[in-house]
Amino acid sequence: MRSRIYLDHAATSWPKPESVYRAMDDYARESGAPAGRGSYREAIEVERTIDQTRQAIAQLIEADDPRQILFTYSGTDSLTLAIRGLVKPGDHVITTVCDHNSVLRPLHYLEQQQDVAVTRIGADAEGRILPEDLADSILPNTSLIAMVHASNVTGALQPAAKVGEIARERGIPFLLDAAQTLGHLPVSVRDFQCDMLAAPGHKGLLGPTGTGILYLSEEMSKRLMPVRMGGTGSQSERDQQPETLPDKFESGNLNVPGIVGLHAGLRYIQERGIEEIAEHEGTLTQQLRQGLADLQSIQLYGGDGPSVGVLSLNVQSQEPQETAVLLDQIGSIQARAGFHCAPMMHDSLNTRQLGGTLRLSVGPFNTAQQIQTTLQVLQQIADL
Repeated sequence: MRSRIYLDHAATSWPKPESVYRAMDDYARESGAPAGRGSYREAIEVERTIDQTRQAIAQLIEADDPRQILFTYSGTDSLTLAIRGLVKPGDHVITTVCDHNSVLRPLHYLEQQQDVAVTRIGADAEGRILPEDLADSILPNTSLIAMVHASNVTGALQPAAKVGEIARERGIPFLLDAAQTLGHLPVSVRDFQCDMLAAPGHKGLLGPTGTGILYLSEEMSKRLMPVRMGGTGSQSERDQQPETLPDKFESGNLNVPGIVGLHAGLRYIQERGIEEIAEHEGTLTQQLRQGLADLQSIQLYGGDGPSVGVLSLNVQSQEPQETAVLLDQIGSIQARAGFHCAPMMHDSLNTRQLGGTLRLSVGPFNTAQQIQTTLQVLQQIADL
């Protein structure tokens, strides 16, 4: 297998910790039991692992009760549940131009089909919103504020704590999309005062694809309506959907192989420490940012403000897709080119006409040498 420099962690993490591969392989070969649907030993062990995974996530985000953690099948699945389960015809929703299509597309659909009004807050040159712009947009019928925690294009961190404070003062539910921050930085639902927090399990949490989580505050657990109903393995004598957590929102067989892998990823984060991971990725990001600033013919987007390990750039007179191909061909460096499912962000950055940007995103297993090699190859490409 060829040696790869993987810088596409904003899409999914790779490699995973070895413990993730082992846990999933052991489950598939030795157990295979479903969740909540058996009283034999393997099924009980699966249930214990699922409970431990909820507890680990609750601890990571400082949630009060592990039952407030729902398992979904992706970050998109989590956001869809949060939005479609709360917003009603005639409501008003506030989001931002920095957000991912996982938020923008459900809201566009509701805008077109269910008479929902949507306000999209603009961003500055670094890709950040101003909290006062958001506060000024609140209407009497505003039912939700949905915001990404960090841009998946520039890495810019949004003022989540301030937005949470505004939402709490005005009595409006606050949904935070932590796809690019959870597992990379300390994230606290208490500090951000968010009523819902959504994230995939396969990015910063180092689990496999097909996993996601949604945190619900106590109030949201009562107000939110399920969008998927069916068998839960509980209260099976009734044809009514359970009202208790987490079964109210977890119909159908859970992705047990995925959750087993997610559990192993969370244990790795606990053992290494989220602060150490954040420091490591921050150091690599700063190395990358400083190196790119020194290169001729490269446009770097976003500023030096608070951010995660995600950077966007373009090489002068070159489409980002061409740059990505050359990175792979010359140095086996893997990055993503295009719009990154965040079209409005590219309108703000004036990169739509360029075909988007080339995105580099670091993870816990990248090294300083890999960053140096990447900078050297980018210089070669810029000199072509």
